[in-house]
Amino acid sequence: MRSIAANALTLLVVLGVALAGVVGYGVRSFNAEGPMAAPQTVVVARGASLDRVATQLEQAGVIASATLFRLGARYQGKDGALRYGEYAVPAGASMAQVLDLLVSGKVVQYAVAVAEGLTAWEVAELLRASEALTGEIDLIPPEGSLAPDTYAVQRGDTRAEVLARMTALQNRRIEEAWAMRAEGLPFASPQEMVTLASIIEKETGVASERALVSAVFHNRLKRGMRLQSDPTIIYGITEGQGPLGRALTRGDIQRATAWNTYAIDRLPKTPIANPGRDALIAAVRPAESDALYFVADGSGGHAFASTLAEHNRNVAAWRAIERQRAAQ
Repeated sequence: MRSIAANALTLLVVLGVALAGVVGYGVRSFNAEGPMAAPQTVVVARGASLDRVATQLEQAGVIASATLFRLGARYQGKDGALRYGEYAVPAGASMAQVLDLLVSGKVVQYAVAVAEGLTAWEVAELLRASEALTGEIDLIPPEGSLAPDTYAVQRGDTRAEVLARMTALQNRRIEEAWAMRAEGLPFASPQEMVTLASIIEKETGVASERALVSAVFHNRLKRGMRLQSDPTIIYGITEGQGPLGRALTRGDIQRATAWNTYAIDRLPKTPIANPGRDALIAAVRPAESDALYFVADGSGGHAFASTLAEHNRNVAAWRAIERQRAAQ
């Protein structure tokens, strides 16, 4: 009996040592330098299981053993903590380092830059062209409702999610600008503010001019004058779906649309672009000026005038510049 007990004890000791050796080997392997000789990106799909990701990593040569990776993740309680996205895995990363990275959420970031003055259709096209984003755009948001800005996105984000972020930011900016409005504005709603801001945005790219351009339109609205803004003619023709691609004609100016402010009184029925924060503020905080007209001055900005005679002189100067440039 003593011999049997001694043999059993010996066997248990041997098995324990062997198990300890296996565990020790597994721990060392899990923390050892990985097989990758160069950095590699790894994409974890939404809802991907640990088994699927481990197999994917082994097949891509990121880790040496899918089985050991799974065991290590489960031992650490991280088997359900993998986060979707694209990850930049450094060369030689151990399985432990790869696992830590995939649960960290530190994904590769991409920038989606939306410039001031783009139309909703142009923003949708910009998102559709992004290879990092997924999903369809079923309905283009209303004009003026998307905030121009640079957005950080990750591979696998949906276009609908990004549009929702743009809409939320624009809503906040509209609320902030409306709260800053001066007294005696010639319009009564945030939507009209956005419409005027979109025209200001399309009329000038010079930041210092926005408040002056706004003053011209405010003065015209208060006097019952038509705004006579060229960008509204263009929007009436294209409805925001890309550039006109040619110069305006007399027929274009006379063509009645719901946006052409040469043909309609007051503001267009909708914004003509997505205005930025500064244009929104300019729409409700115009400069103190009696100007009623402006025209390009050849420097990238505009010449402003309070009388038609002065404006006609500025127009003549601009036409001379155009002729001189055409002759060069």
